[in-house]
Amino acid sequence: MRPRRLLPPLLLALASTTAHAADWTTPAEAAGFHTTPDLAATLDYLKRLAAAAPGKLHVETFGTSPEGRPLTVVVASADGTLTPEAARAAGKPVVLLQAGIHPGEIEGKDAGLMLLRDFAVAGRLPHLLDHAVLVFIPVFSVDGHENTSPYHRINQDGPAAQGFRGQSQYLNLNRDYVKAEAPEMRDWLRLWQRWLPDLLIDIHTTDGADYQYDLTWYTEDPHKLDPAVAAWQRATMARVIPAYERRGHLASIYLDFKDGRDPRKGIANFGSGPRFSTGYAALQNRPALLVETHMLKPYAVRVRASYDIVAAMLGDIGRDPTALLAATRKADDDVVARASSTGAQVPLTFKADPASTPYALKGYAFTVSHSDISNSDWIRYDARHPQTYTIPNWNGLLPDISVAPPAAYAVPAPWTEAIARLDAHGIAYHRLARPMKLTAGGYQLDAPHWAGQPFEGHLMLRRFDPHAVTREVTLPAGSAIVPLAQRAANVAIELLEPQAPDSLLRWGYFDAVFEPKEYGEPRVLELLARDMLARNPALQAEFDRKLHDDPVFAASPQARLMFFFERSPWYAAQNVGAYPVLRLDAAALHALDGQ
Repeated sequence: MRPRRLLPPLLLALASTTAHAADWTTPAEAAGFHTTPDLAATLDYLKRLAAAAPGKLHVETFGTSPEGRPLTVVVASADGTLTPEAARAAGKPVVLLQAGIHPGEIEGKDAGLMLLRDFAVAGRLPHLLDHAVLVFIPVFSVDGHENTSPYHRINQDGPAAQGFRGQSQYLNLNRDYVKAEAPEMRDWLRLWQRWLPDLLIDIHTTDGADYQYDLTWYTEDPHKLDPAVAAWQRATMARVIPAYERRGHLASIYLDFKDGRDPRKGIANFGSGPRFSTGYAALQNRPALLVETHMLKPYAVRVRASYDIVAAMLGDIGRDPTALLAATRKADDDVVARASSTGAQVPLTFKADPASTPYALKGYAFTVSHSDISNSDWIRYDARHPQTYTIPNWNGLLPDISVAPPAAYAVPAPWTEAIARLDAHGIAYHRLARPMKLTAGGYQLDAPHWAGQPFEGHLMLRRFDPHAVTREVTLPAGSAIVPLAQRAANVAIELLEPQAPDSLLRWGYFDAVFEPKEYGEPRVLELLARDMLARNPALQAEFDRKLHDDPVFAASPQARLMFFFERSPWYAAQNVGAYPVLRLDAAALHALDGQ
């Protein structure tokens, strides 16, 4: 009878031996980290890994690239918690780890393969995901990943060929989070809304200066976060970075030098905003960690650095998963509760804190010489001579422009692209069943100025003069009413407040409001000008000052006539610069909800 009783453990041992006997060397390891695998080899490895570890790993597709490639995600958990519903029921935090949003910076992919291997089949990290669920995107920009060349990353030491920074439509996905223009980003947003992760980790490779660190890291400024999330983030990074360094690494906060030709002048905040991964996570009330391995370290070192920082973070979360869940839950609740409070202010833009703190930079000796080629200074580092400099750190930010959030926004039905962005971000709204007349707040936008060259396919609206106004309007049927008593309210504010850095207005989705559609013939405007001057003597003085102060204006017959046309009721009737999105107070929202 004993052999029969021993049979199940024997079978388990044989199965385990078979799994361990299989060659789980990752493609990058097999190549000595000289190369990184293409998408097909990457997905083949992951599928083999998942087949060998049922209940621990699940591979699925969450979208399709413009060139038809699958967007793949791997879900990992120690106990079969492999769906969002199961994660929520089990009370486990969800960590979204993504690699290859910039495919030339691909350490996260190869580190992720090694990490999943060591968790699922190698037995090196068997308890890594006992108390959390990992959602891993090995390659986000899959089309860019397959567009390889040895000449894509001039600043970088390996691998032998790298992917391209833009996807196949030449969009940078890490500038697309709010405008959500790329198909891959819209697929990512659906994945985000399905899982609603508690933490985002985004793996990159830096450019810039030379220094001793193999990794730098960035988290959003506390002023951009709910206090509970900011506190969790601060305490967690205070533990994780020392744990990471105990694995044999050097790490630094993100190093954006004020003057790339003289690191001693200090560092500043690189200006992350909602278009970036970490900035978007902040809008979603979530902490996020940006990892930037150092481009001049060997690829093997950079992959190991990525592996160790992610392992350290997951290990720390596993020791107290409820702390992360409590922070994100409170942040969501705070945003919802804010809608019924008075006096709340939401920062839209941030400025540098004028106070700096000293920072010990572990760099290298360097020389600066004049270049006859560029006619500028040329910095050269000497990595044979490590040197520590005490430099000023201006990373701190302070709120700059803030707004009091309304009870709701109203987006008139004709502005379909704006409403489509609400859908892309999963923002709740309802449609008016019939036309409704109401009084609401809004903005008049004057003196617009656009960028002189395109950025991500748009001419950004750089400057304008906003003026708060009250309007009586009739909203057409189908208009979207967006209440701010929802957890995604900060995303709605970023989209719809015109002064927000990544508002739909900034990206050009409302440019048409600045275009007058009716005009006057010069012969008619000559008569109009004379009539206006006769009726309003003060206008003559204003006109004369303009002629005196602005020689370009004075030299332009058209501009001189437009001076009068723009001050006439014929121009005012066109509502040029009238921002179409309205701000509803609680009474207006209640009136609409009662219809």
